[in-house]
Amino acid sequence: MTNHEYEGGPLLGIRVIDLTRVLAGPLCTMTLGDMGAEVIKIEQPGDGDDTRSWGPPFVGPFSAYYLSVNRNKRSVTLDLKSEEGRDLLRRLIVGADVVIDNFKLGTMESWGFDDEWFELNAPGVVRCSITGYGATGPKADKPGYDFILQAEIGLMAITGEAAGMPMKLGVAIVDVCAGLTAAIAVLGALQSRARTGQGQHCEVSLHDVGLQMLINVASNHLVSGEEAGRYGNSHPNIVPYRTYSASDGEVAVGVGNDNQFAAFAAALGRPEWANDARFIRNQDRVRNRDVLDSEIAAVIVTGTRARWIELLETAGVPVGPINSVSEALASPQAVSRQMVVEMPLDSGDSTKGLGLPFQFSKTPNSIRRPPPELGANTIAVLTELGMSSEQIDDLSRRGVI
Repeated sequence: MTNHEYEGGPLLGIRVIDLTRVLAGPLCTMTLGDMGAEVIKIEQPGDGDDTRSWGPPFVGPFSAYYLSVNRNKRSVTLDLKSEEGRDLLRRLIVGADVVIDNFKLGTMESWGFDDEWFELNAPGVVRCSITGYGATGPKADKPGYDFILQAEIGLMAITGEAAGMPMKLGVAIVDVCAGLTAAIAVLGALQSRARTGQGQHCEVSLHDVGLQMLINVASNHLVSGEEAGRYGNSHPNIVPYRTYSASDGEVAVGVGNDNQFAAFAAALGRPEWANDARFIRNQDRVRNRDVLDSEIAAVIVTGTRARWIELLETAGVPVGPINSVSEALASPQAVSRQMVVEMPLDSGDSTKGLGLPFQFSKTPNSIRRPPPELGANTIAVLTELGMSSEQIDDLSRRGVI
């Protein structure tokens, strides 16, 4: 890893204006930055991104939350409530390739950045708006919050034990998926621009992404008309595909097809299960899940977690331990993939952070910049716009930057 040296990447030469905060938007822009884009994060003077204060834990002035989604960016402070701040934003947009915001619907338009402005002044710019509910529908003007969306889209209804309370996931998964979806949309629009020379507006909403996340569960309901339920750690369409209690802890087993089930049954010392009419095909096992799960549980509990993992891996059956977060991050696989890296900070401190989840053979991505302190790059970026030090000092005195 290098700190400020640009090593290239598939998005080399792409400039992104990041008007986002919290999670979905910053994850999107960080993903583009990780692929080599230059990302300029615009923040409100004095406060900046809300997540800067979302701690503990902190490393110096940085919250761990902020650090998680803001590497490979430069921070510029602009008061967008002022005309001078918006004028500076106009100048930055005209020189950019991508503009991403997660403001409330209509905010950009109220500042003069509507479709007509972009067509006249920045026709090649790709825009992406990340909203709670999209531009249409009865909730279009409502802000989006991951927890509320997990409840509304049915995700909580299918998460948790069958007889227990609906549960959210342990991370803001709708925000995460919306951020990654937005990055995909931007890449698609950039590819279209390469062909046509024209930018366009991408719209991504937490609501729509959340419904898309239901995937096979939504399809099950649409095909059958039956309400989806909660299965705890089990799978609605595959059996056995769940956790079981060994003598010293839990183990996760995922049997994806009938051949794997035969291998699984043999490894458990119950080869006759593969010829039992109740269990031969996956659809048979789904119909008889309660009795099969009961029989599997009675066998698994007689051995240790390590024993079953060894036996099932040898048999070619997907299996794994239920690791804590610390165990997962310290696992040999995570270490070999460099998924935890040491990241120096501009303050002189350093911290551990997550590595890069994608690799390119010919255009290597890199962590070039640590998450920036608030406004750390304002002077440099405005100087690049051709402003003098006197002009910049005047804007600073008046709170514009």
